[in-house]
Amino acid sequence: AMKEKNPWHKSGIVIVAVIAVVAVVALVVVFVVQNMPLPQKYKYGIVLDAGSSHTTVFIYEWPAEKDNNTGRAEQKHSCNVKPGISSYAGTPWKAGQSLRECMREAEKNIPKQRHAQTPLYLGATAGMRLLASDEVFRAVSETLQTFPFSYQGARILSGQEEGAFGWVTVNYLDDRLKQGALDLGGASTQISFVSKMFDGSESPGNSVTFRLYGNDYNLYTHSFLCYGKDQALKMALSGPPAIRDPCFHPEYVETKEYSKLYDSPCVSDRKPQGAPAFFQHTGIGNFQQCQDVVRSLFNFSQCKYSQCSLNGVYQPPLQGVFGAFSAYYYIMDFFNLTDTSIPLDTVKERIARFCATPWQQVKQQNPGIKLKYLVGYCFAGTYLLTLLTDGYNFTSETYSNIKFIHKQIKGSDAGWTLGYMLNLTNMIPAEAPNEPPLPYAGYVVIVTVIIILLVVLFLF
Repeated sequence: AMKEKNPWHKSGIVIVAVIAVVAVVALVVVFVVQNMPLPQKYKYGIVLDAGSSHTTVFIYEWPAEKDNNTGRAEQKHSCNVKPGISSYAGTPWKAGQSLRECMREAEKNIPKQRHAQTPLYLGATAGMRLLASDEVFRAVSETLQTFPFSYQGARILSGQEEGAFGWVTVNYLDDRLKQGALDLGGASTQISFVSKMFDGSESPGNSVTFRLYGNDYNLYTHSFLCYGKDQALKMALSGPPAIRDPCFHPEYVETKEYSKLYDSPCVSDRKPQGAPAFFQHTGIGNFQQCQDVVRSLFNFSQCKYSQCSLNGVYQPPLQGVFGAFSAYYYIMDFFNLTDTSIPLDTVKERIARFCATPWQQVKQQNPGIKLKYLVGYCFAGTYLLTLLTDGYNFTSETYSNIKFIHKQIKGSDAGWTLGYMLNLTNMIPAEAPNEPPLPYAGYVVIVTVIIILLVVLFLF
């Protein structure tokens, strides 16, 4: 009689086992579905970078539920306005109008229901420091207030802030490298880095302290107003009426207006008495002589500190890796020299060869580039190298510590705007983000394997 029950007994075990497996699979499915990340909600911020040569509108987004913790603020969109608002001193209302198109793009790029909570900041840099025009600011503010965002006002950043927030941006985006920041604009240039030799006591005005990812940093930063590439060129040109210029190509001949040369506060005091209305600008294309012209813009004669960069400004010894962005990147990209494993001597040779190339040939070789930009690359390349080596004391050895960066990690531009927004929204991460011990997928796999193992043991 016992034997007859056996098949039923076996079937019972099979049924129980099948039910158990189905139950476990259902458990795992429910568990996985329940723990799937929900669709992400985002918050937004807009920062306008009003520089000397252009204004850029940057839109940042970050996960709404992670304001101050691990949610990364990333650049979602950028839009360029040329020329910069500082060029509208004579017609301030046009400065406001010039921003409309990019601001309409911002409206499209940010979901409508988030418009009212999205902070909108305008930060102006060296171009506006030179101009200091309240009318331009008023016109720009009036225009920005017509958009549906939360307008937080417009202000001029100090050179120190510009340098420091550039450093925050670079190190926020790449928290493995604690790197210095080199920024080159049209009207000013900034250097910021952490040096063991710098505690802020020797030159307190160059010191800024930040807490970033659980570490306190005492940052050295300095901004040289009038030493951006455009203003430096104005300083280099201010001379006698007929200029034979080593920083422009052979065969380059152009008649220029004398008054336009001296229209900036950087050079207005250099204008000679009884100067003619026009002058002849002739290129001779000589890198060595162009370097001498650039060096003459830097004053190395007095330094009351342990060591200086240029114009008697204190600078501690260089330390670590540097991210060089803005015009540093664009200039070196033009020369195909963004790779700093190329030795400094080779870099100099390549720029020298370019400077010596006749202007007609340069135009033929670069058909896609506007002439007003193309003509400036010989000076810009020479200026950049001379600033790094003679000014900031980079050598053939330390030159390779510079990384020329355009888009930083995760597609955000390197520059001061992201650091500025993080600071104003209290989102500079004070502590390192908490990471779960296992990645999500690994965690699910391990749980599933353990459950299957238990089932198999149970069946046996």
